[in-house]
Amino acid sequence: MQLIDLSVPLEDGAVSEPLKPRIRYVTHEAEGLSQMQQFFGVTAEDLAWSGGKGWAIEEIQAITHTGTHVDAPWHYAPTSEGKPARTIDELPLDWFFAPGVRLDFRHRAAGELITVDDLKQALDGIGHTLREREIVLLQTGADARLNSEAYFQQPGLGRDGVLWLTDQGVRVIGIDAYTLDRPFASMVAEFRQTGDGRAIWPAHFAGIDREYCQIEKLAGLDQLPSATGFLVSCAPVKIARASAGWCRAFALVPETDAERKLLAAQFGRASFAEKSE
Repeated sequence: MQLIDLSVPLEDGAVSEPLKPRIRYVTHEAEGLSQMQQFFGVTAEDLAWSGGKGWAIEEIQAITHTGTHVDAPWHYAPTSEGKPARTIDELPLDWFFAPGVRLDFRHRAAGELITVDDLKQALDGIGHTLREREIVLLQTGADARLNSEAYFQQPGLGRDGVLWLTDQGVRVIGIDAYTLDRPFASMVAEFRQTGDGRAIWPAHFAGIDREYCQIEKLAGLDQLPSATGFLVSCAPVKIARASAGWCRAFALVPETDAERKLLAAQFGRASFAEKSE
């Protein structure tokens, strides 16, 4: 199958991260060499295979919400659906390997709300009905502005949109932007105008009533050859008791009729049975 990378890198001091990650690079010639000398009790001359060079490693200081990552229900609140909210290490793996559906909202302006009607119209436009456990990917085009201040200019989902998607059986919602909600500035502006605290983080807080995960900071959704007919792999790093986990999200696109029929049989999805246009 064709593999399509849907992730952004975790970068030192990234402009697109308000809470900046820090990466310390240990190189072969310097600290990497001294570490190997310490661990193995050797000199540089003893490292015959490497010509006197040591290993390379990196030390990362970053929140779990840096780069492409999956949010766990614990991120939204201590409870979800009236039960203790699950952390990222407690969630079932089959949530993160499932057929994907791309919905295009690149026509939506920064700060605009993606409504339930918008979701329904986008699905009608690709002739698709959502099925249990499909992973919905919202395409805004914000990834093209990564590493610039303009990256934060995006539309976003609201509470009603999350609840509607989860009512269709969706458990993972992704977006190629900084956040699933509208930009922080847009929510703050609405709150200041109305005084209504429900303007703040409504898509995330919907996870209090419906257990779901989101993938934030996806990229490359424009590389998908069609809106359906592909698998998404987005398993998060298993960090104990964490509110999120970094992931290397990618799509698997079948290229032959035999592959499509195999996936149709495995996942029971008609969208795999024939090549999507």
